[in-house]
Amino acid sequence: MYLVGYLRTISLDNLINFVMIFALLLTLGIVAPQAEAARAFFVFGDSLVDNGNNNYLATTARADAYPYGIDYPTRRATGRFSNGLNIPDLISEQIGSEPTLPYLSPELTGQKLLVGANFASAGIGILNDTGIQFVNIIRISKQLQYFKQYQQHVSALIGPQQTQRLVNEALVLMTLGGNDFVNNYYLVPFSARSRQFALPDYVIYIISEYRKILVRLYKLGARRVLVTGTGPLGCVPAELAQHSIAGECAVELQRAAALFNPQLVQMLNGLNSELGSHVFIAANAYEMHMDWISNPQAYGFVTSKVACCGQGPYNGIGLCTIASNLCPNRDIYAFWDPFHPSERANRLIVQQIMTGSSKYMNPMNLSTIVELDSRV
Repeated sequence: MYLVGYLRTISLDNLINFVMIFALLLTLGIVAPQAEAARAFFVFGDSLVDNGNNNYLATTARADAYPYGIDYPTRRATGRFSNGLNIPDLISEQIGSEPTLPYLSPELTGQKLLVGANFASAGIGILNDTGIQFVNIIRISKQLQYFKQYQQHVSALIGPQQTQRLVNEALVLMTLGGNDFVNNYYLVPFSARSRQFALPDYVIYIISEYRKILVRLYKLGARRVLVTGTGPLGCVPAELAQHSIAGECAVELQRAAALFNPQLVQMLNGLNSELGSHVFIAANAYEMHMDWISNPQAYGFVTSKVACCGQGPYNGIGLCTIASNLCPNRDIYAFWDPFHPSERANRLIVQQIMTGSSKYMNPMNLSTIVELDSRV
């Protein structure tokens, strides 16, 4: 307003000079144009990436009560299986975006839809029979249906062409697989799946099913997809509590991860070759975790075996509740609860997603993706 009043009082020559100087400053980057909106971000998967969808469902797979969220900015439980921020929150932070809202949140309307959405649901896996004990969870097929529904909502807001562009240019995170072992194959002795398949054959089967999911995601418009492998399943406090004598990782679950992860990378590379583009990016969650599991002190943790919140050996039995043992300083514990990393451990994981070498990210890290996509 003041600028408009000033422009009315100056001569034509001065006005021309003013415009030329302003254009020069703009060219030099001293006066910034309005920032472009951050790319949309979509999240699919299980409890490692759920931002609170299960809060809206009748299920036991929920993190909606204290002490979950004890270090979150609001100091309240949000449905994240963390003491604070989880991996999607930290990726949003890195790409300059707002955190994605859960798809089931009533707040996800209007312009907030353009930020993206989190479709993840704790307890799910690649297979529909994974997590059946949690009853009412959003299985991956339903998450993809919701993604299609989301696009219809956005089309009504900005039109189909702009919606397609938003989805094509978006970043997508997919985190699946761990529950297909922990909450399916190894859930109980002689489980239905373990009687149906020997472990190597089961891995081949779930990789083939995972491929179908990723092809469906591609058909729905996803063009940059971070796919995380499983972490060291046998090293989490819940498994140590059940299977470890002296703190060693559970052998069978480690074997499962060792079979699954290389085959996942091979499958992703094959898909990329077929598509003629680096659509799917493999994030080696196993190596990212093993760095601080095998040498916690080097990363500022006092332990990578005992959970901050829990009970029993390694605080690995049952759920994290108000009655659980609770550590006073979450930053020095690698695991928050019997299954999930602390916020600080999540930050280390996201740091490797952003800048990690080919040991962690294949064929490139997220910083490289952002740089490449900014040139398009």
